[in-house]
Amino acid sequence: MRSSITLKLFLAILATCIVVALAMGMAVRYSFDSGFDDYIRERESQRLDSLAQALAAEYIEAGGWSFLAESGDRWGRSLRLSRYARPSDGGHDHNGRPPGPPPRVVLQDDDGGWLAGPHMRPGADWTRHPVTVAGRSVGWLLSPPPMPMVLNDEVDRRFQSRQLRATWVIVGLSVLLAALVSLLLARLLLVPVRRIAQATRKLADGDFDIRVRVGAPDELGRLARDFNRLAHSLARNARLRRELMADMSHELRTPLAVLRGEIEALQDGLRAPDEAALASLAHEIERLNRLVDDLRELSLADAGALDYRMRPLDLSALAARVLDATRDRYARAGLALDQEIAPGLRLSGDERRLEQLLANLLENSLRYTDSPGRVRLRAGVRDSRIVLEIADTAPSVTAEQLPRLFDRLYRVESSRSRRHGGSGLGLAICRSIVQAHGGEISAAPSDLGGLAIRVEWPLTDGGIADAAGDAPATNQE
Repeated sequence: MRSSITLKLFLAILATCIVVALAMGMAVRYSFDSGFDDYIRERESQRLDSLAQALAAEYIEAGGWSFLAESGDRWGRSLRLSRYARPSDGGHDHNGRPPGPPPRVVLQDDDGGWLAGPHMRPGADWTRHPVTVAGRSVGWLLSPPPMPMVLNDEVDRRFQSRQLRATWVIVGLSVLLAALVSLLLARLLLVPVRRIAQATRKLADGDFDIRVRVGAPDELGRLARDFNRLAHSLARNARLRRELMADMSHELRTPLAVLRGEIEALQDGLRAPDEAALASLAHEIERLNRLVDDLRELSLADAGALDYRMRPLDLSALAARVLDATRDRYARAGLALDQEIAPGLRLSGDERRLEQLLANLLENSLRYTDSPGRVRLRAGVRDSRIVLEIADTAPSVTAEQLPRLFDRLYRVESSRSRRHGGSGLGLAICRSIVQAHGGEISAAPSDLGGLAIRVEWPLTDGGIADAAGDAPATNQE
């Protein structure tokens, strides 16, 4: 038979049940033997006590042991009255049993002298039972230990044989029942395992939509839930990979198509190789270059290979410097740029990466805020955290689109479309930088009517130089 977990589990349960059944059979057999021996000893003790009472009555009536010498039958009559001896006249007793040998009981006086019974030398293991008259011992009854019950008589041997057969029949039936129960248990316990194994094979073949039914809340149920989470994660990653490849091919195709069209127009003489044509070519090349650089940076972030040189820095001064560098571009786009930066905000981080973070967030608002509009940058401390927020005016995004803003190549096509020239990787890079600095980034509707991007870092010792605890914080709807 092919080795399988079902067979192994069946054999393990069956072997355990067989061992238990054999142990129980031997224990029952031992208990029966020892209990029957105790029963024989107790019965012997009761007979000796009955014989002692009969002899005591005879002793009182005769005034001593003289009655044993007067009549040889008095000893046998005492044995019969005490139900100790079987009839020895060749007949049968009242139970229909044939006569047996006379009992091996010896009567001695108080000094140890022989009075009646077989002339045998008592052994050290003989039972001694006193014959008591008026509270004092006048003699002793001595009886040898009972012989093993299998040797007592034919009735005892037949009884023992029947009990032995019954014990092993019960053991055999218990083993058969154990085999049946073991087989059923092995199959029932492994049903969810087989389901998960079959689903795993389908998952390995690329069927990421496969799910298994979650049964009882035990280890197998948790395994089924973990498998379903794995399948969901693989399905999501496969979908994101397809979307990424489709978006990447589109992003690369657009500037390449423009470049090809421009070059063919120059080759065909439809367009003069003037400064405007060269500037258009340079713009598309720069767009391709930015896309390649962003993809490289994201791949390095995924691999944990981005270089971060952490050191204490003044976040307030850094934010003001980035704002000054972009103020002219905002003015040309017809956007007002407000700032509410608490002084003395200090943070341990990579200055170059944090500048890139702020520049990407400001660039995102610059591209996707309608003119005339307004963009506000706030930085301060709230609830023991350094909070930086960039909020803008319309257009905004829907609640369903907010969780995906930080996905790669994701853009809200209805309002923040490709016509603005973004690669869709800026916010994904921002999330990578924030996480590398131990912070959190989130998006929410802005109180200005557009979008608010909020970045938070834990406030550590030395995280604020001046009294910035009451600095303005965000007010999101």
